[in-house]
Amino acid sequence: MTNNSATTKPLFPALFLATGLSISTILPVFANSTQKTQIISQSGKKVEITLVSYAVTKAAYSKIIPDFVAKWKREKGQDVIIRESYGGSGSQTRAVIDGLGADVVALALAGDIKKIEQAGLIQPGWEKEAPNNAIVTRSVVALETRAGNPKNIKTWADLTKPDVKIVTANPKTSGGAKWNFLALWGAVVKNGGNESQALKFVTNVFKNVIVLPKDARESSDAFYKKGQGDVLLNYENEVILAAQQGKTDTSYIVPPVNISIDAPVAVVDKNVDKHGNREVAEAFVKFLFTPQAQREFTKVGFRPVDSTVSKEVKNKFPYIARLYTVADLGGWSSVQKKFFADSAIFDKIQSGRR
Repeated sequence: MTNNSATTKPLFPALFLATGLSISTILPVFANSTQKTQIISQSGKKVEITLVSYAVTKAAYSKIIPDFVAKWKREKGQDVIIRESYGGSGSQTRAVIDGLGADVVALALAGDIKKIEQAGLIQPGWEKEAPNNAIVTRSVVALETRAGNPKNIKTWADLTKPDVKIVTANPKTSGGAKWNFLALWGAVVKNGGNESQALKFVTNVFKNVIVLPKDARESSDAFYKKGQGDVLLNYENEVILAAQQGKTDTSYIVPPVNISIDAPVAVVDKNVDKHGNREVAEAFVKFLFTPQAQREFTKVGFRPVDSTVSKEVKNKFPYIARLYTVADLGGWSSVQKKFFADSAIFDKIQSGRR
């Protein structure tokens, strides 16, 4: 492989300056570049696709993408360049709608991909175009505490203790934060309580929230690097990954009443047709569901959707006694309108905090 150093032009300069998004690709990095651009090969046919995903998936894709590139080269004799962009799921959704040329989107919730569909970029029925209704990973919400759990946080209810300081991302910009919010709500309504009790509980929890970063990654940084808060509402996979990387010495609890964090993937039809790369984009999506890719997701803490891999790691994850889905709360369309739209329940809770 030939390595050249050169200054490259940003892929989407105006958009990236405006949104603060970052984009990178795999293998050697050009020096003196404002973005990381890596070339698989300098000779032969090449095809490019752009993957736009949410922040916490980056570690998994750093392993999966080279595997797919090697497989495609081996089977098709073609070099693939895969560009990557990571950020809050809500922010990434808006960026794609506004012109970020994603060929594949892997976001934190189906509602975000639905927004891209409604913008005319993805054809209806995308859920059936991939295995498992396009849900590529699963996780649950964990309560991450300081080492030794000094505030003795054991259940959802403990989050309302007056001396507990909470860090969670902002549901207006973060898919992960939406899951956190719905887990709090479901901790009541899926455990014998009613909606009035749920509203009171979630309101009291947010009284203890001291910071609302824009995405799950910034939320983790606030807790780990800045030392903010006593407890972080976090993806279980993020907690596992942080422990693997030795970022911090923490404890965590996975409440046995929990929501299944179902993360989907889709091909962006309008963009792949424009770019002429549909074949490789669709192949990449299908590759994500193979045992090979699912094992890589699992290594960084995601719960696999492949049955073979699930059996292999069945003892790795805490048992969830009562696991519900967003469909059990009415589905994303209803949930978005009820909780996260302007002037909906989350905004009202926030207004009460001010």
